[in-house]
Amino acid sequence: MLFFAILLMTPSIVAHVDAFGCTLRSQEESTYRKEGDLLIGGIFPVNIQWQELTSPFHEQDQPITCSTLSIRAYGWVLALMFTINEINQEQWLLPNITLGFLIYDTCQSLMRTLQGTIRMLTGKEKPILNYQCGKQTPLTGIIGESRSTASLSIARLLGLYRYPQVSYFSSSPLLSDKLQFPSFFRTIPSDIVQALGLAQLVAHFGWTWVGIVSSEDDYGTLGSQLLKEELLKLGVCIAFHKAFPIIPLTMKMGFSLDVVKSSSASIILVLSPDHFLLPVMEELSRQNVTGKVWIATEAWSTSPSISNKKELQQMLRGTIGLTVKEGTMPGLKEFLLGLNPSTATGDHFVKLFWEQAFGCQWTTTKDSLTLGHVELNESTNICTGLEKLQQFKSQNSDEYDPRISYNIYNAVYAVAHALQDMRSCLPGNGPFISKTCGDITNIRPWQLLHYMKNVHFKNKAGEEMFFDSNGNPPAVYDIVNWQLQTNGEIIYVKVGSFDSRESPGKQLSISSSTMQWNLQENKVPHSVCSESCVPGYRKAPRKGQPFCCFDCIICSEGEISNQTDSFSCWPCPPNFWPSASRNECVPKRIEFLSYREVLGGLLAASGMLCFLLTLLILHVFYKYRDSAIVKANNRELTYLLLGTLALSFLCPLLFIGEPQKVPCLLRQPAFGITFVLCISCVLAKTIMVVIAFSATKPGSNMRRWLGPRVPMVIVFTSTFLQVLICAAWLMSCPPFPERDMKLKTGTISLVCNECSETALWCMLGYMGLLAGVSFLVAFLARKLPDSFNEAKWITFSMLVFISVWTSFVPGYLSTQGKYMVAVEALSIISSSAGIVVCIFIPKCYIILLRPDLNTREHLLAKKTNNNIK
Repeated sequence: MLFFAILLMTPSIVAHVDAFGCTLRSQEESTYRKEGDLLIGGIFPVNIQWQELTSPFHEQDQPITCSTLSIRAYGWVLALMFTINEINQEQWLLPNITLGFLIYDTCQSLMRTLQGTIRMLTGKEKPILNYQCGKQTPLTGIIGESRSTASLSIARLLGLYRYPQVSYFSSSPLLSDKLQFPSFFRTIPSDIVQALGLAQLVAHFGWTWVGIVSSEDDYGTLGSQLLKEELLKLGVCIAFHKAFPIIPLTMKMGFSLDVVKSSSASIILVLSPDHFLLPVMEELSRQNVTGKVWIATEAWSTSPSISNKKELQQMLRGTIGLTVKEGTMPGLKEFLLGLNPSTATGDHFVKLFWEQAFGCQWTTTKDSLTLGHVELNESTNICTGLEKLQQFKSQNSDEYDPRISYNIYNAVYAVAHALQDMRSCLPGNGPFISKTCGDITNIRPWQLLHYMKNVHFKNKAGEEMFFDSNGNPPAVYDIVNWQLQTNGEIIYVKVGSFDSRESPGKQLSISSSTMQWNLQENKVPHSVCSESCVPGYRKAPRKGQPFCCFDCIICSEGEISNQTDSFSCWPCPPNFWPSASRNECVPKRIEFLSYREVLGGLLAASGMLCFLLTLLILHVFYKYRDSAIVKANNRELTYLLLGTLALSFLCPLLFIGEPQKVPCLLRQPAFGITFVLCISCVLAKTIMVVIAFSATKPGSNMRRWLGPRVPMVIVFTSTFLQVLICAAWLMSCPPFPERDMKLKTGTISLVCNECSETALWCMLGYMGLLAGVSFLVAFLARKLPDSFNEAKWITFSMLVFISVWTSFVPGYLSTQGKYMVAVEALSIISSSAGIVVCIFIPKCYIILLRPDLNTREHLLAKKTNNNIK
């Protein structure tokens, strides 16, 4: 539609009003032409500031407003002039051919951009498309425009005629579409690469919660979409994305400011041309928005119109941005310092530049943007043309943009090298039909376009320059940091680079130590929705919020996470258990009744002491074997009982220590058989007491049962039944060592698995039965009138024995692991010690301390006294 609108424009509208409501200067004042054998067109927004109309659009009697020259954009014009001048002086590049230029000022107007393009194509101020009146200097191509929106419009038009267009500042990815824009090239990387670089920059500092602000134009809209895609790939969440209108700027200024101010995100990425962004930043400054770090795109990362604003410097200090790689252009500085209004013939912009650079006014406004004359007074500083540019450059070094100028430098050289390739082509070896080459004196745009696609050269800085299949150059960015100096100025300090040609992981290089941040402390800022979950916790997403917003939940018992921001926890291997912080698996604590611990040591020591005491008693009985008290109580059976008791005190040693196969197999049967043998001896002694008493009665036939045969039969028979029970147990289901991991949290209990609980309780039940019978018989015989009667001591011993093992059952069932073993070992020692104390200690007392009582006469006298009673 814009294309047809241009055809319908009347000269009066062209001369006075553009689409933004700007009253414009005449066409002669908007162009700068220098003749040559070939022309290179240049489209630049030399004037970039305008004022919004206060009356309806159809009212055209507005004051002139498109009147502010951009020193930065004028520097771009000078870069083109310098490059063409340098090429004309080269002897090896386009010898005998002089390049000229035709520069057109768009004044940031899309209509004027198309207007200037058509004028360059037709050579007429009142253009007639597809028609050139008379012979014109051949136009090789057009360098421009800066804005992507304007370049899209130009590229559609130039693509129809296949005129090469090389943009120095348009980065929209749409321009890479060769079906729509077949003749478009650029010397600035595409926004696709910029989005990748910005995303990697954000990820490098660990920021996962960022905001995006963009302008409502092609650059901001498409760039923000690409950026969001790359950020999401790297796990970065978008706190908000707000776009601000570009026309008119003042109507909805608060549109995106509230969310910027209130958001918890401290990192804000801004995608907008500088002239659209400036009013937004001014409004943010007025609202005292602080504590934000601004991430700039190449569109404003080195823009002096923003960084030189005093009221913005505190807010924007510490800004980080990707910017076009800075290159060297030898001789440019001398060229710029040689600029002078008196020698710049045809340059309608130089006097405007002079007025802004030195704060003076010319006596006539013939070359200015306004109409009429300026009223001069005594305080007016008059421009003389003798002012020194050295002074201006030293005070305003940031006004000149060497980075974009370097892009223009490469763009002009690309056209020149394409022309050189065409000129160097040998007839018969050309790329066209019949291998023709193309005539440089009669250039056909489509022919030059072919050479532009294949151009490949090294500039004077030694850097390669070429275009890929999409018309894009090698993508390299510098990373700059806005650092506020003590004199109140902001400078752009290079702190790193992004080179998309490198392998992934090596593309970004940055030096954080040299950076300045917009914070009270000079350290890397923090910007996350939720703090990272440390190892030992897992992330639980918050419902309805971005994935960067989550809660940290500690891993469940038995599980760990050993990574930061883990989404899940996982169980430890069977022999391991989570550490206290649940961030690693540690070997489970091995638990068993050990000799090294207090409980195990005491039990072992007690068993050994009792064992030694029993052996000592046995030694005493054996030493005094011929004494009356020893003979009177069946000394053979006494020796067997003491030996069995000594062995019973050793049984707990099988229960203490790390469970092994053999100890597990033997400990319960050894304990059961030993104790049954012990109780059998006690039972036999008790029965023998009864038989001995009965045998003393007149006419009793019980005398024949006296002797060693009966007790031996009792002992053997009773013990044999226990042996059968244990043998059946061991053959059917033998005990074995086991690592019980469920018994106690975080602990591996080394235990002996008895395999058959039934067999264990049968063994213990039989032992209890014998103990009960022994107690009953001893209790009944306790008062028999016999001086040799030890039944009452056996009664006490069996009472202790039964009490211990009655208490053992609930204690055994209520404990686990090593404490269950300890209960059984303690029961063995206690019950055995009860028998020793109750039966043998009184006798030892008599044998050792009262030998006068250990005589046959005393015993017989005692018996006589008992019978009398």
